[in-house]
Amino acid sequence: MLALVVLDPAKRIEACGTNAGNVCRFLYDKTGSVGAAKAGEWVVGAPLRILCVLVGAWLLNRVMRRTVRRFAARIEGSAASGRLARVRDHTPAILLNTGQTDLRAANRAQTLAVVLRSIGSGVIWTFAAIYVLGELGLALGPLLAGAGVAGVALGFGAQSLVKDFLSGIFMLIEDQYGVGDIVDLGSASGVVEAVTLRVTRLRDQNGTVWHVPNGQILRVGNRSQQWARAVIDVEVAPTADLDRAAEVVREAADKVWDSEEMRADVLDRPELLGLEYLGPDAATLRIQGKTRPGSQFTVGRALRSAVAEGLDAAGIERPPALFTRPGSAPAPK
Repeated sequence: MLALVVLDPAKRIEACGTNAGNVCRFLYDKTGSVGAAKAGEWVVGAPLRILCVLVGAWLLNRVMRRTVRRFAARIEGSAASGRLARVRDHTPAILLNTGQTDLRAANRAQTLAVVLRSIGSGVIWTFAAIYVLGELGLALGPLLAGAGVAGVALGFGAQSLVKDFLSGIFMLIEDQYGVGDIVDLGSASGVVEAVTLRVTRLRDQNGTVWHVPNGQILRVGNRSQQWARAVIDVEVAPTADLDRAAEVVREAADKVWDSEEMRADVLDRPELLGLEYLGPDAATLRIQGKTRPGSQFTVGRALRSAVAEGLDAAGIERPPALFTRPGSAPAPK
């Protein structure tokens, strides 16, 4: 014979209260135990909600990190597809990213990905921790107030550090410069060796390494983005045949343009701008050429060499060895 469990309505109210939950009622009806009903109601209460919050935060963090990785891949250019890929296929090779640009894009993408992942994970888990503490019965008012005061104090004490980080983020997003670029930061100039959120490290022509905080960079002159320009001033004697000198300079520029060694670096035929300066000491002819980023110095040296050979072969007279140039100090006596 089956034993019948006699349920006391007063004990049900004692176990589950007047607004009894389904789990509490189910356990009490099946077991008749007040302890089991209370334990079951507690398990499906705060612990279950905490577990759901932690699982949800973990899933949200995974989705966020995957989204950041895809975003960084698009910045780097490795995720091009569809319409963007078709545009790249029809883009002239001269307009596409060079290897140096790809390295800059990769470095920028990796740095941005690290920052965004860190910020996203911090925000997600912070909100999850606050909810868990609230479920555990901890008074959040004093805790949040103390955290706010500490945050304000930390912000005032680390204003320069925060400024450096914010400036570094915007520099990376706007792609103002990257590793391998030749830049002028005002306080220092040279080749960029490393870019972080706090500081930019570059090496000047003398080999000196400069560490410039990003928050102190007020202007950026980049000589390595998209294309560069080699500008050469050719000085001849003011009494020389300027038309002949201009012809010789133009022929030297065409020689550099037709050179196999310079073909990869020179993007357009060098242009003779004409007479730039005429004085009692010298006449200056200016020539310029469009080059690949960072190649303006190599092309400039090739132009100077070709022009010097052409002037010597044509017998064009040079200016005196010692004279006072415009804006320069007088020659020593």
